[in-house]
Amino acid sequence: MARKKVKLFNKILVANRGEIALRVIRTAKEMGIKTVAVYSLADADSLHIRFADEAVCIGPAESAKSYLNIPNIIAAAEITNADAIHPGYGFLSENAKFSKICRDHGIKFIGASPEHIDKMGDKASAKATMREAGVPCVPGSDGIIDSLEHAKKTAAKIGYPVMIKATAGGGGKGMRMVAAEDLLQKEWDSARKEASAAFGNDGMYMEKFIEEPRHIEIQVAGDQHGNACHLSERDCSIQRRHQKLIEETPSPFMTKELRKKMGEASIKAVEAIRYEGVGTIEYLVDKHRNFYFMEMNTRIQVEHTITEEVIDYDLIKEQIKLAAGDKITKKEHLPKLHAIQCRINAEDPANNWRPSPGKIEVYHEPGGHGIRIDTHVYAGYTIPPHYDSMISKLIVVAQTREEAIAKMRRALDEYIIEGIKTTVPFHIALLKTEAFNKGQFTTNFLEEWDYKKDL
Repeated sequence: MARKKVKLFNKILVANRGEIALRVIRTAKEMGIKTVAVYSLADADSLHIRFADEAVCIGPAESAKSYLNIPNIIAAAEITNADAIHPGYGFLSENAKFSKICRDHGIKFIGASPEHIDKMGDKASAKATMREAGVPCVPGSDGIIDSLEHAKKTAAKIGYPVMIKATAGGGGKGMRMVAAEDLLQKEWDSARKEASAAFGNDGMYMEKFIEEPRHIEIQVAGDQHGNACHLSERDCSIQRRHQKLIEETPSPFMTKELRKKMGEASIKAVEAIRYEGVGTIEYLVDKHRNFYFMEMNTRIQVEHTITEEVIDYDLIKEQIKLAAGDKITKKEHLPKLHAIQCRINAEDPANNWRPSPGKIEVYHEPGGHGIRIDTHVYAGYTIPPHYDSMISKLIVVAQTREEAIAKMRRALDEYIIEGIKTTVPFHIALLKTEAFNKGQFTTNFLEEWDYKKDL
């Protein structure tokens, strides 16, 4: 059944920077929607400014004074008459206060409602919500653990090893694995201190530690009418300190039966909370293919690109249409091809992943069939030291996993970035490993592989 055409927005302000800002601007232009870029003084030469219809400087380099400055962003939307704001990912994309302020000012927030951000942003609350919806969850504490003694009793009930996690956490902050009771106090104190410094909230909860885990997530979408769908999975198991480095779809660990179960559970979760917009439900999957809810991200993901490639679907366009009131008419979208994404960061893997900001002297992108690059950089561009180190996403798509790996190897060999250090050599080495080529890896892979000798 054809989808009824909805009235789209006149002008979208993109409250972000770099490649994701440019990504949103491109789709909005294709949809006939005007765009406004915002930028800090450090980003005055970024490509997202050049290709937007309008651009507004919202502050100095520091994120707190620019990309996290809600009054300045709202003012930029009002003076340019933007009727919607797309937050991208990171920064204010999962900020309930910002979502509410947009709503209060009559500006459509192209993302989750403040209620959904609050409900799913607090991990203990999200877990309880998923349990009620019938989604499998990792055995763990019932809500926040309020003392060390409470933590000891909970761990004894769950059974070691356990994970203690910050309820307001993200990016691996405030997260510790505890193998035995005599290590609990040290890790408890350390995790709380880190969580308090990172999030201003030292609330902790506990889960059973899943051995030989895969990190597999399901892309979902929900509309304003209570309908939901899933767009299959992504395997994000190759990580360093809980930061993803490479993603692929389909997962080499996936089976048709497991995909069906995870997809149905994810739709159930979205329908249970009447979620609006696109989002991702992240799971840990053990070696027996039991899956457990980990968290829900109420925004577009960095790795949304590979899902787009295997199902031929523009997820940014879907976000905009759902925010405008469009309906979902299909329950699932299954992968037809195989896609891999390498995150190209301005870091030096051979030197403890030291950040490498600076001027790009030489820049040459790979090309050819099935190659996609999402980036905002170019030869002569200076990478500022103030933001996330990712400068580019290299995506390949092919008929099979073997062909996708071969294509990615070739693309990485062609990718020339001089003047700074990048993760390109790391990815070249990774794609040569037997474990990756056989799809036999877990989230602990980088702890087990001595990659420096292969760089």
